[in-house]
Amino acid sequence: MKEPVVADTLQISEADKEEQYVHAVYNEIATHFSDTRFKPWPVIERYLLALPKGSVGADIGCGNGKYLGVRTGDIFMMGTDRSESLVDICRERNYECLVSDGLDLPYRDNAFDFAISIAVIHHFSSEERRRAAIRELLRIVRPGGTVLVFVWALEQNGRRKFDESTQDVLVPWVIPVGSRNEAKAGSEGGDKVFHRYYHLFREGELASLFQQVGGNTVEEADYDRDNWFVISRKDQ
Repeated sequence: MKEPVVADTLQISEADKEEQYVHAVYNEIATHFSDTRFKPWPVIERYLLALPKGSVGADIGCGNGKYLGVRTGDIFMMGTDRSESLVDICRERNYECLVSDGLDLPYRDNAFDFAISIAVIHHFSSEERRRAAIRELLRIVRPGGTVLVFVWALEQNGRRKFDESTQDVLVPWVIPVGSRNEAKAGSEGGDKVFHRYYHLFREGELASLFQQVGGNTVEEADYDRDNWFVISRKDQ
C-alpha cells in the first residue's frame, strides 16, 4: 500500500522539526536515498556547464555529491550537507565536502563565483528560515556571482499530486524489506517508513523570497521536473 502524504500538524519548534523530520531522517536513509540519485537534472547541468573556466563554487545541501562531479578539471566545487551520512558518501567518492548547517555556512563573505542549492530550502520550516537560507547563499557568493536554487512545487504535473490547500506536509520515504539499507533502518518484519518535512512552493514564491532578501537580481524563474527554480545574480 502506498504511504500517504500528510499535512504537517506537528506542535514542535522549527529547529526540532527540522532535526527530527529532516536531519535525522536523511542520516537514516542516506544509502537508500543515494542509490536513487545519480542522473543530473538538465537545467542544473546546463547551468554548471555554462560557467566560465576557473569558476569556484559551492553546492549547499549536496546530498551524495551528484552535482559535484558534473564538471571536473576546469572548475572547482566543494559541498556541504547537514547529514553526516551523506557527507561520508561524498568523501568516499573523493569530493571536497563537510557537514554544515545551511543557515550558518562556514565560508567567508564573497568567497565563491557561484552556489547551488538543490531540493534543500523546502526543508526549512518557516518563511524566515527559508529567507535566511537564501541570504546565506548570497552572502558567500561574490558580487556579480550567481545562485541557483531548486525547490519542490505545490503544482506538480508528474506522479505526485498534492492537496493545494496545504503547503506544509510530511512526505514518506519507504525502505523496502530486502534493500541494502534495511539493516540500518531496522525494518524487521516489514518496510520501514520515514517522514520528511517539506514546504511546497507555490508559483512565484521562491522568486519573491529572493526579492525580499534583496541585493540580487532574479535572471530566470521557471518550472522544471515538478520543481520551481531561480537563477539570481548578486548585485555589484
